[in-house]
Amino acid sequence: MLVVDDEPDFRSFVVTLLERMSLPAVEASTGAEAVAVARRERPVLVVADVRLPDISGLELCRELHELLGAELPIILVSGEKVDDLDRSAGLLLGADDYLVKPFQPSHFTGRVRRLVSGSRNGKGHRARARGQGGRGVTPREREVLVLLAEGLSRSEVAERLVISPRTVGSHIQHLLTKFDVHSQAQMVAAAYREGLIEWPPTGVAAASR
Repeated sequence: MLVVDDEPDFRSFVVTLLERMSLPAVEASTGAEAVAVARRERPVLVVADVRLPDISGLELCRELHELLGAELPIILVSGEKVDDLDRSAGLLLGADDYLVKPFQPSHFTGRVRRLVSGSRNGKGHRARARGQGGRGVTPREREVLVLLAEGLSRSEVAERLVISPRTVGSHIQHLLTKFDVHSQAQMVAAAYREGLIEWPPTGVAAASR
């Protein structure tokens, strides 16, 4: 395990949680140090802050996947970039999870167990995604995905599609199951990766002009 964060207290907190799971960990405080440690230690999972002193956690995610392979599980964490678009960007760029600081220890350890188990069985999230093209997403579910990716709330999606908020919630639950994820941000990011919706979302692109 590799824990990358420039805050010693947070690194110590995560290392303690991992060691309680009998998962020994090494630490790094910068992206460059993390890459050097990864070359030497070949970690089976990485926990990295999005904001590092030298490079972003997103860039580190890309570098580590180039170095160790796309199936290396990476959990990004952040106490600043916490909205759904930030999470979607992190997941789109290859992270397997995106947690907001501070998080519950049980929540973190549950995610780690899932990712480590999937990695050891050769069935990481990206491998599952490649093997299930389309995932049986219906045209209406795709419309919901596109609007969520644009940043609309459930009530706004309901108004746009002239359906009830409860129906929108039902579509979202079906999509979470189909993508085998636990959050709306993960769902949207998986849809980007599989080409079901395009990046950037229409609303985001318009807002940036």
